This record gives sequence, C-alpha cells and structure tokens, in this order.
Amino acid sequence: MQITEVRLKKIRSEGNMKAVASITFDDCFVIHDVKVIERQDKPLLVVMPERRRKNGTRSDVAHPIKQETRDMITAEVLKKYEETPDADDADASATVEE
Repeated sequence: MQITEVRLKKIRSEGNMKAVASITFDDCFVIHDVKVIERQDKPLLVVMPERRRKNGTRSDVAHPIKQETRDMITAEVLKKYEETPDADDADASATVEE
C-alpha cells in the first residue's frame, strides 16, 4: 500500500489544530479529516478522523493497525505540512497576483 496523494489545508486559528488533510492510498481509497495538531513543547501530532459518541467519548473512524503504517502516514502528512504555505502567506500571494 502506497500513499499516492496528500491534500492539506492549513487553518488560521488560535487553537491547536493547524491543518486538515485527506490521504489517498493506491489511487483508490481516501481518508478525509486527518488533523495536524500542535502540542506545547512536543512535535506536531497527526490525528486520524474520529467521531464523538452519545456518551461523550471519541473513537477513530479509521486508523492504521501497524505502527509502520502510522509512521508512513505521519511522515507524509508532516512533509506536506512543511511544504504548504501558511494560510496568511497564501492569501498574501493571491492578493499580489490579482
């Protein structure tokens, strides 16, 4: 299984969520709503999509079973995060081009 595409949108907010990504595997399966979270004094965290249950707990909608798959996903999402201009930078360049 290979990651064939990562789409990422950085988020302008004061909170700890910094981006939302969609990951495509083998050009035939996609997982949406993968989040990039900033933690205080720790590396960025890639969080799989989750849902909140009626009792208030959360559970993953989809998640890797093997650590090597989680590591691959994390590496690709964070690589795309580093390559993507900040939301403010993208807005500034769009203004200049107009």
